[in-house]
Amino acid sequence: MDFELMINSFPRLLSATIITLKLLSMSLFFGLFIGLFFAVMRMSKNIIINKFAYGYSYVFRGTPLLVQIFIIYFGFGQIEFIRNSILWVILKEPYWCAIIAFALNTGAYTSEILRSAFQTIKKGYIEAGKSLGISSKIIFYKIQIPIAIKQSLPAYGNEIILMLKGTSLASTVTLMDLTGVAKYIISTTFKPIEVFIVAGSIYLFMTFLIHNLIKFLERRYNY
Repeated sequence: MDFELMINSFPRLLSATIITLKLLSMSLFFGLFIGLFFAVMRMSKNIIINKFAYGYSYVFRGTPLLVQIFIIYFGFGQIEFIRNSILWVILKEPYWCAIIAFALNTGAYTSEILRSAFQTIKKGYIEAGKSLGISSKIIFYKIQIPIAIKQSLPAYGNEIILMLKGTSLASTVTLMDLTGVAKYIISTTFKPIEVFIVAGSIYLFMTFLIHNLIKFLERRYNY
């Protein structure tokens, strides 16, 4: 076991963790809005809107995240219309392709998490709001969303952790995130065990922080 390599590689891996955290935070930010949008569509009584939202969720939850990244990064680049459009400014960059893939993927899972949370809200809360003359929009934003967030926290915490580990796939499209830098160090030192132990420890520490943050938020909401 080369402990010197582990110590020397730690600062480089820690620096690459910033890219991983950026990918995670941006993906979760956009994914949360996408998930909320499609969760509302899934609850629509309009069969077309409902089935469209279900189809989006089914496709992105039913296919591997790696395939989705490859389709967005490599596939769209082969379409001449996209290369000649303003979209190419974004889609030619691996960073934004990874974020789009991650956001769409986590958005599909988030939509199902929020949908199930909305459906467990007791109708009495909504009826009480209506009896007070509160509009449906205010009831949705002030009553339904806060309750749904509280009920979906445990499941959404798991999704954040899964998304954190999923960001490691960004290295497949040339991004030098935590996993990407670890693979580069391994290619020059030929010592995968030591490097992956350090990288895995950093992932584990971030998972520990996320897990405890979710637990803190759960206790706070319970109060």
